[in-house]
This record gives sequence, structure tokens and C-alpha cells, in this order.
Amino acid sequence: MSVKRYDVWMANLGPSEELLREFQTGGIAWPEFSRRYRKELYESETLDERNKTIKNHGQKFTLRLLQELARRSTITLMCHCAEDESHCHRHILRAVLEGRV
Repeated sequence: MSVKRYDVWMANLGPSEELLREFQTGGIAWPEFSRRYRKELYESETLDERNKTIKNHGQKFTLRLLQELARRSTITLMCHCAEDESHCHRHILRAVLEGRV
């Protein structure tokens, strides 16, 4: 029996596969990753063309939904990265949700 560790997985808020691989292989530095990821969060359909498995359509709606939920209760952002990983997209996403970027 597997243990479910989350209520909802919103894969559409992650970086595109292309961007993530570029960062993970050292093709771009963290500041460039951060800038491009924030841009992706507000893109429309063109992002889906670059993702073979995870479709990112609807991320603007999802961002607004999470911002509203965060006003009402605690939300937790999770990722496959180690919890203490400073270069993880969830830190950028948190800043976006909090309106700091």
C-alpha cells in the first residue's frame, strides 16, 4: 500500500522539461533559470509545445487559485529536490504566490 503524501499535484506549475534539463545539465545558471521560469508561469499555449509529457496549460488560473487558497489556509509546496536545495523552482513559485516578484 502506498502512502499519499499530498492532496493535489499541480505539475503545470513546474518548469518546462526543456528549461529544467538546461539548468540541471549546467547549460544555464540559476539567475537565468529563475528569470525564464517566472516568464513560463505566465505564458499561454506555446509552453505546451515544448513539453512532451507534462502540459502546462492553465497555470495562470492555477496561480490565482493557489494565491486565494494561501490567503485562507496554509499551502505546502513540494518538489523532488532535497528540502534544503536552494536552487529549486518552488522558492521562485513561493515568491510569485506571495507577490514578491
